[in-house]
Amino acid sequence: MIIIFALFLLSLLVITALAIVRTKNLFVAVMLTSIFSLLMAANFFILDAADVALTEAAVGAGITTVIFLSALALTVEREKKVRSGRRLAMVVVAILATIMIYATFDKPRLGDPEAPVHQHLAPWYLENTPVLMDFPNVVTAVLGSFRGYDTLGEVFVVFAASIGVLFILGVKPPEGSSYDPEASGLRHHLIPQVVGRLLIPFIVLFGLYVQFHGEYGPGGGFQAGALIASGVILYALLEGEAAALRAVPQSVLMGLVIGGACLYGAVGIVCVLLGGNFLEYSVLASDPAKGQQLGILLIEAGVGMAVCGALLTIFHAFAARPMRS
Repeated sequence: MIIIFALFLLSLLVITALAIVRTKNLFVAVMLTSIFSLLMAANFFILDAADVALTEAAVGAGITTVIFLSALALTVEREKKVRSGRRLAMVVVAILATIMIYATFDKPRLGDPEAPVHQHLAPWYLENTPVLMDFPNVVTAVLGSFRGYDTLGEVFVVFAASIGVLFILGVKPPEGSSYDPEASGLRHHLIPQVVGRLLIPFIVLFGLYVQFHGEYGPGGGFQAGALIASGVILYALLEGEAAALRAVPQSVLMGLVIGGACLYGAVGIVCVLLGGNFLEYSVLASDPAKGQQLGILLIEAGVGMAVCGALLTIFHAFAARPMRS
């Protein structure tokens, strides 16, 4: 049954991808991209990758769609015609697709117990995570501790992305541009108001649950930051950008981005000062397992702060630009 559902999802993904390529209307393309992300989230879920599914649903289908629509408001509605290089682009895409399909022939079958990863790495993680950290979620252990350097790099990538967007969109708008920070959003639309106000507390509460429950179930800083940011963005869509900025000012957002990245790095430095290696959380407490839990809790808080602050900063950077007439 799962195989049939997976094939159905794969068929929808292919159809949606072809529709995205074929459409010339950018609004339609954004909506189809959101549907594609939602289908990918369902696909990840049936592959037992609930953490990735949560992230894809919150970021890909939610926040990214809003940012794309904000970017669409700055440009024209329809795609500009390309008069040259079309054949070259088609050849490049065909070559890349052939290479990727050929590469999949060397991949192990889905769930194959004889795959190399199930012979060495995965068993080690499954056996040692409960002993070293005393919690059951191996995914959080891998992301927060075993490959903590990699996650630290991802946090600084998020930090750099938000700074880059501010540099690009922070230039002075042209003369005569129309930007109204007191725009009312959907304030005068009854149904979105009622439904949105009902959902926002649950979205934020679920984000906090995901943040602090990552050791025991799917979740962590990336997912929690995206969920909380989506709740604030929904508030901005309902009440207007100015109201959202009064609730969470721009200075607080930058503080979250910078503070989150610094908190992650500071945990690593404290580990060194206490006699361990960088990001070796075991030295944070007398019991090494408790030290691991404390370290992961702190760095996940840093990740959540950085992701939430960066996504909201990028949203406000787009929303503050004057719309096309």
